[in-house]
Amino acid sequence: MAAQMAVNSGASLWGPLKELWETVEGAVLRRQPESVHLLDLQLKKHKPHFLSLYKNPPKSAEQREKVRKASTEGIAIQGQQGSRLLPEQLLSEAFILSDLFDMGELAALELLLAGEHQQPHFPGLTRGLVAILLYWDGKLCVANSLRSLIQSRHGKTFTLELSGELVALTTRFTDELMSQGLTKRILSLVSEINVTREFERLQKERGLGNEKHRKEVSDLIKECRQALADSLFSWTCQSPLTKDDTLALIGHLEMMTAEADGSLDNVNLALVMALLYCLDVSFLEQGTEDREDLLQALPFLTERQYVSAVHSRLMDGQPWKLPGLQAVCRMAWALSLRALSQLPHGSALVEFTEADEALADQALLGDVFLFMKEGMLGCESLAQEEFYIRRLHSLITDFLALMPMKVKQLRNRADEDARLVQMSLQMGSEPPLSLRKDLDHLMILIGEFYSKDLFGLELGLEFWCPTESLQHTSLQGSYLGMALQRPPHKQVVLSKFVRQMGDLLPSTLYLSYLRMLKGLANGPQCAHYCFSLLKTNGAPHGDNIQGVAGSPVSWEHFFHSLMLYHENLRRDLPNPDAAQYRHPPLRGITQRELDGLTSFLQLLTAIITWSENARLALCEHPQWTPVVVMLGLLQCSIPPILKAEILHCLAAFGKSPEIAASLWQSLEYTQILQTVRAPGQRQAAGIEVELNEIESSCEEYPLTRAFCQLISTLVESSLPVNLGAGLRVPGFQPYLTFLRDAVFLPFPTRAYRLPAEKWEVADAVLEVFHKLLRDYDPQPSDFVQETVELQGEQLPAHKPPGHNIMFHLLNDSPMLALCLSLLEEGVRQLDTYAPFPGKKQLESAVLHCLCLLDLALQKEVVFMDLLRESQASLLVSPLEQLLQGVSPQTRRADHIVNIARYLYHSSSNPEAAFQSAKILRRIARYPNIQIRLVGDFTHDQTVSDKLMAGFVECLDNDEAEEGIEKGDDSDLQKKVARIRHETQIHILNLLITSLELKTPNLALYLLGYEVKKPVSSTNLQDPGVLGCPRSCLHAILSLLQRGSERRSGPILTRQAPHLAELCYQVIYQLCACSDTSGPTMRYLRTSQDFLFSHLQHLPFILPNNEIAALSQMSWLMKIAAIELRVTSLNRQRSHTQRLVNLLLDDQPHTQYAADGESGMEEESRSVSGFLHFDTVSKVRRKLLSVLDAIDFSQDVPELLQLDFFERAQIEQVISNCEHVNEQGHTVCNVKLLHRVLVAEVNALQGMAAIGQRPLLLEEVNSILQQVVERNRVRRSLSAKRHALQCWRSLVETLLTACPVDLIPADDRQLIIRDLLLDLHDKVLSEDAAGELMPIVAGAVFTLTAHLSQSVLSEQQHGAGLEGGASSGFASIANSALHLILRKLLDFILCTGGGFQRLRAHLYGSLLYYLQIAQKPEEPDTLQTAGKSMWERLTAPEDGFTKLQRENLAIIESYGTSLMEVVCRDACDGHEIGRMLALAVLDRILSIDRQSQWLVYVCNSGYLRVLVESLRQDDAALQSLLTPQPPLLKPLYIYESKMALLTRVAKTGQGATELLRCGLVSQLIECQVFDMVPDSDSHRVMRDPSGFIPSPLERYRKILLPTLRLFQVILTSTTTHHQQGAAHVLQWLIVHADTIQSLLRCQELSMGALHELSLLTGIISKTALPGALEVGGEVNSAVLMEFQGHINRFQRLCLSLLGRLAGSERERLLKQAEMAAPGDSAERREEMEVAMQQICANIMEYCQTLLLQSSAQAQFSVCLFSPSGSEPAGRDGGRTDLSSTLPSVVYSRVPSLGLVLYLLKNSAADFFRFHQSHRQSLGKLQSLDQLPPDELKELCQGLVSGPGGVEKISSVQRSQLAKRRLVQLINNRAKLLALCSYVIETSLFVLWRHLEYYLLYCTPTDPKDSLLPGANSIGGLQGAGGRGLGLPRVSQQDLDQLQSDMAAGFGEALQRKLLEVEGLYSQDRSRYTFIQALVRRIRGLLRQPKS
Repeated sequence: MAAQMAVNSGASLWGPLKELWETVEGAVLRRQPESVHLLDLQLKKHKPHFLSLYKNPPKSAEQREKVRKASTEGIAIQGQQGSRLLPEQLLSEAFILSDLFDMGELAALELLLAGEHQQPHFPGLTRGLVAILLYWDGKLCVANSLRSLIQSRHGKTFTLELSGELVALTTRFTDELMSQGLTKRILSLVSEINVTREFERLQKERGLGNEKHRKEVSDLIKECRQALADSLFSWTCQSPLTKDDTLALIGHLEMMTAEADGSLDNVNLALVMALLYCLDVSFLEQGTEDREDLLQALPFLTERQYVSAVHSRLMDGQPWKLPGLQAVCRMAWALSLRALSQLPHGSALVEFTEADEALADQALLGDVFLFMKEGMLGCESLAQEEFYIRRLHSLITDFLALMPMKVKQLRNRADEDARLVQMSLQMGSEPPLSLRKDLDHLMILIGEFYSKDLFGLELGLEFWCPTESLQHTSLQGSYLGMALQRPPHKQVVLSKFVRQMGDLLPSTLYLSYLRMLKGLANGPQCAHYCFSLLKTNGAPHGDNIQGVAGSPVSWEHFFHSLMLYHENLRRDLPNPDAAQYRHPPLRGITQRELDGLTSFLQLLTAIITWSENARLALCEHPQWTPVVVMLGLLQCSIPPILKAEILHCLAAFGKSPEIAASLWQSLEYTQILQTVRAPGQRQAAGIEVELNEIESSCEEYPLTRAFCQLISTLVESSLPVNLGAGLRVPGFQPYLTFLRDAVFLPFPTRAYRLPAEKWEVADAVLEVFHKLLRDYDPQPSDFVQETVELQGEQLPAHKPPGHNIMFHLLNDSPMLALCLSLLEEGVRQLDTYAPFPGKKQLESAVLHCLCLLDLALQKEVVFMDLLRESQASLLVSPLEQLLQGVSPQTRRADHIVNIARYLYHSSSNPEAAFQSAKILRRIARYPNIQIRLVGDFTHDQTVSDKLMAGFVECLDNDEAEEGIEKGDDSDLQKKVARIRHETQIHILNLLITSLELKTPNLALYLLGYEVKKPVSSTNLQDPGVLGCPRSCLHAILSLLQRGSERRSGPILTRQAPHLAELCYQVIYQLCACSDTSGPTMRYLRTSQDFLFSHLQHLPFILPNNEIAALSQMSWLMKIAAIELRVTSLNRQRSHTQRLVNLLLDDQPHTQYAADGESGMEEESRSVSGFLHFDTVSKVRRKLLSVLDAIDFSQDVPELLQLDFFERAQIEQVISNCEHVNEQGHTVCNVKLLHRVLVAEVNALQGMAAIGQRPLLLEEVNSILQQVVERNRVRRSLSAKRHALQCWRSLVETLLTACPVDLIPADDRQLIIRDLLLDLHDKVLSEDAAGELMPIVAGAVFTLTAHLSQSVLSEQQHGAGLEGGASSGFASIANSALHLILRKLLDFILCTGGGFQRLRAHLYGSLLYYLQIAQKPEEPDTLQTAGKSMWERLTAPEDGFTKLQRENLAIIESYGTSLMEVVCRDACDGHEIGRMLALAVLDRILSIDRQSQWLVYVCNSGYLRVLVESLRQDDAALQSLLTPQPPLLKPLYIYESKMALLTRVAKTGQGATELLRCGLVSQLIECQVFDMVPDSDSHRVMRDPSGFIPSPLERYRKILLPTLRLFQVILTSTTTHHQQGAAHVLQWLIVHADTIQSLLRCQELSMGALHELSLLTGIISKTALPGALEVGGEVNSAVLMEFQGHINRFQRLCLSLLGRLAGSERERLLKQAEMAAPGDSAERREEMEVAMQQICANIMEYCQTLLLQSSAQAQFSVCLFSPSGSEPAGRDGGRTDLSSTLPSVVYSRVPSLGLVLYLLKNSAADFFRFHQSHRQSLGKLQSLDQLPPDELKELCQGLVSGPGGVEKISSVQRSQLAKRRLVQLINNRAKLLALCSYVIETSLFVLWRHLEYYLLYCTPTDPKDSLLPGANSIGGLQGAGGRGLGLPRVSQQDLDQLQSDMAAGFGEALQRKLLEVEGLYSQDRSRYTFIQALVRRIRGLLRQPKS
């Protein structure tokens, strides 16, 4: 029992019933698939609810006890564990509710709990009040479900065209209900439920809240009764009731009462109609295919008792409470009996059918027609229900058709009565009272009944029988093709009735007959027939003045009478100045004549309103001239009512533009509104007087309203510019002034007898203003003051009326003030929720006001711009600022708030809400107003809540379906749905616009964020939690979430795609904005699980709205990218992992497994993957299926085929009409284009043009269609671009921002492979749109970069190379890599000539791709030298070489076409493209062993172009050296070129080709090399970011590549081609000054050392004495000059050696450490390498010079002075000297001691480096065992920023450490090579010099010192002495040299040198070279002194 006593928190009296209704609605009304099964389940579950309709669960003591204890013991709630304690307050409310509705206590408690839960949806109500709404809503759901189920039955009246299965189900179910007494239950409920009674009960228990709540409750109760009555009505429409049920229904009707005005209410009408359908047999005439079945089911024919019971009950003489109703039922029964008697089966019922006459008589006596008109037509629901109308139509027509004798009797009776009346009039006595007016009532009933036709059924057509003469071609109608068939009998009878009644019509029936015709003329075809009738009724000859022969009901008669009235009354026209004008003698028209005229004018109006033909025919009739006569009558003194009718009639004529134009002129001419004052006329005349004097005093304003209507109609047709020309300033202005100043502004202060008329006047005049402003487009001419000449004086011309209205709305004018106060009044009235007279008109007036404001806001921008340009002296203020003014009524600035309050009434006034949203959206564009608005909206809490509720209510609307075209407003429901949908769109756009502005803005307030505190401190909650109201964000999310839990995905994306797209955009903006991102993403992640639930439904496919689907996905992907980034940053791994898996998995998902359950499954998956029997079928990765949804092809509209217009001009016009719309797309404004083209067509003159006009217009139409199509294509392309961009950013975020380990490396590569291949397939298809290619190229670039990175990192972990060679490279197979390469090259080729920027991405991708096959840097272990050449050649090919070879084969298979593209891009075009193309060339040349590419580049002339472009780069490079940091583009391009040229020069073939192209001569001409910047000046202009290098660094970036290039050329051309050296030497000599200054460099920074190492390298190979001979014949002077330069280079190099080998070296290294303590180790290494390199180069130079000068030592040149002292000895002195007299010190010839010193140092360095190399190797081999501190230290140099090492993971740390160690090892290996070379060359130089000095040198005596030095050092000496540029060498010097050397070159040094040879040299250089030299030097030093 306890379990059953659990409380359902959804409330069993509401939640399940709501669900039931949704299911029924889905099945029956929306026809959703799969709904029959659901419906079956629901019906079984809810059957008791239907059987015991509206019975509440009973109270019980047990329940009461349980509820009472809930506050202490708690109570169980379904779906929640444990029990919950409820507060006392809640329980006492539950008891109140239980007593109030007499229901079980638990049910009451459930309702309250549900009320509490639903409270956020009902702001301002307590849970109790919400519970009452829910209670009645539950009841309504049952009633609605019942009604829909009954409507779905198959029957005799209508069909919903549902599936047979569904109909069978509902029929079975409802039959069962009916058999259980449903009818009686419904009838008793309709009697019991009563709004007043319920309200009294609720009032007593305080169960009613504010006005809105009262209205909602009363609406619910009324709808419940209505739905129950409708259920019964629907049943009787489809199936007959049983006898008892029919009698019960009759019994109910007997007691029925009417409303105060005598009409039935809607519920009673439904029950009356139910009985009428019960008694209906007219369907048997229709002869449908199931007629026989229906006959069988008809109780009239099957049950005799049924007929007898109903008959006796209706014949019963007992009067009903409503005798008229009794009469109607009797009439219906009589007609049914009459119809039955004509059926073959009817003979059995003869005893009843004979009573039909008697019954009809009784009905007539009961005034049946009067009751039908007053009681039934008076009910508002009659016109809104098609089947009511059809039934009444059949009742009326059956009476006329089936009982012709009765009709005849009525006519005879009426004729009699007319004679009696006539006699009594003549006698002057009262007419008799007993006159019956049945025919009168019948005619009036017909007139009234057919004059309303909401559904456009045109049932009145049955009264018109088309005769042959009427078959006009113009007539389109249902009888058009049936002229030859005989019309149905009934139709013939009815049309005869209409004609005969008009024959010899007695005067008493005249009015009724006219009213009947007016009703029957309702509809385009009916009007035409009626027009023809009146035409044929007229006299055959027009000269019959008396109108005797013609029928009084004819055009002839009528217009003739009008003319007579006009003739008579015109004579009495008073003088306007005469005093008696105000009381003119009203002789002329009697009351009866007045009625007759009014009726005929109304008939005329009806006919010409519907029929254009009638309008033109009457207007152009030469004798009648109706317009002229009517205007004439208006000038006469006739009652205002008649004038109003005439004006209405003229308005109907004015519908035709051709009539309207002349009507304007006539109107002006007759001065109905006086626009011209006669001179000396004291007093106004015309309509103004009527308004102010007659209408105001009568307090009725028919004439004014009619005048407004006339103007409104005419304004729509045409607005003549030259109205009134010649007599006054032409234009519409006087009319506007009258409407504004005399009608609109005074309207609130006038008195009204009928309160509703006040709003009618306002509505009528505002409608005119609205139309005028709507059709106004500001033009520049409006702002120029033109003048008009009138009777000799110049007067200012009038502006267009729209301009005038704009001016008034853009000023604080009375007109604007009145509009705003009207809006305030309107919203105040709506807030009362009470009906009042004129409510409809007030709502319409308010709507016009809102439209005016909207139009003004829309046009004001253009208006103000034109005003500014024209410099006119008008003063206007922007409307949005005026709206912030203070309202005089409330003394607050609340105009905008008032406008916004209309949103709160969107349910009752959707159009006002729509306009309000539009206005707010326009105002929201202005940031300054937003802040004010937030203040105004939040200033008063109650208003603020209401406004929020209004916005939410508008957004919450569920039934928004798109695709309802604007034109389709015939169906009211669809129109409302469309308006509601557009309101939602405006509100969302308002939010989107506002979110882009600074905070606080409107959107933040509406979406529920903090506006008074910082936005980021917001804590979003579900509505109702912590008092959080339901905000627009909740509404948007609930719109999007609908259906997201089902397989088909969110409903909104399909039903309203554009709406869904905007919703996603709002959410994206919230996620993307830094302030709102945190709170939003937290809320979406925790409360909603929004992203996952939507992403799993991707891709959205909408076949008919591709653009919206793409946009929806775009925003969603953008949100996903942000979410991935944020969760990765916050280390929320599980969230990131879940999304990553969703997007990338190719295994089918187990639907929504909880996070904990996935472990087991993952394990099994990896096992199965390992064993390769993965049975799970793969699914497409989500990311790929989204890519599939983006269609790359784009259908482009074909070119225009024009016959009349010039294509180029049309294209020009189209481009002039283009503008950028809100979404940022450039589209053509179709309306504007249409106007331009139509104006062009209208401007054509001449007959030919008129004849061609239709063709021209057709062509205009085709142009417009083409433009619409173009716009669509642009939007489509832009949507695709956006979607692709978002897809790309999502992919990039997945690959870069998410933690690397979330996607294992092997999966990562496969994913990238799939993405790359799919992207390429799509973009390479034939019809891919070029506009999408750049994005694809960008994506390809990123993906290739990641692929390369992934593969490389996998190889660094050692996975790739050992086992990888067989299956492929890393995890991704070689075949896949090849495929990617092929596609990439295809893509490059398919881009053709254009798209160079796009190819830049592809070149980048290609470089990344080729990088994969690049061998990583390997440690030089010094072991490889030991391998023989043979071993190296036969070693197996490793994975890298193999892949490289295959890559090259693929590249070469593309032949010259690829080469051509790359080379072209390298030579010309966009800078980045050129750089990348150069890099690609460089990369391919480096792997191209066959040199095919090199040959192509050389032969095709591209190489020469590149070389020659260097000369052009000179100027740009020079500009780079100015102190101001310029663009660095030229530098980058130059570097790329030099890199490529260097690559080319690396082969001998390439180098010779370069020399042939004149490379060096180009470089010789470059002056940039001579522009060495001053090293100090650049400090002033340092770039703070450090990105832009200083001028000196920039100079080095220019110089170094050139030097490197020379070095490579020299190496490649070798000694055989001395021409290379000669060329380079030439360059050196041309730039000698610069070179020498560089060699003398004071400050040896890192950059300077790099320069020197390259320069010395070049000099050592070129500045040789022999180089000059190669230059061919050179005259001796030039030779001398060259010799001098070379000598200077020698001297400078030797002095440089002195600096670097000496003690300055240590100082420099220390200095480097001081400058950058952070990365000192690396700087030190670099400097060591550079210095060693320089020493090695100079020593090589010395060695070459010695060898070149002579093979034997005795003839050799001497480079070093014979002094053995080492520079270290005079360290102090050196430094002093260097600081004071550097030039002196450096110009001295260095001594041999320097070489010895260098030798010693190098030997020491060698061992130091060797030791370090061994250590690093050891660390590398045991990398895993290294302590963390050491790892950190190793990484320090490679990670920038403090704390950088801390942030990276351990895996990355070990990778970096490995990289650093390899770097160290390779550096050491390089240093070892340099040291050993320096040692070898030093030994050689030492030996040569010692040999010369100690063996061959002849010392000089001091006395010879007077002789001058014959030659300078280093020169090529003659055979004479071998002196140096120092004092001569004395014997003493030589002895000193020998002893010094012997001391320096000691045993220890010799041992060291031999050890070096053993350790290093013997594997590499000449074996035992060191050993031999050491031996020789030792020998020299040991020989005895001479």
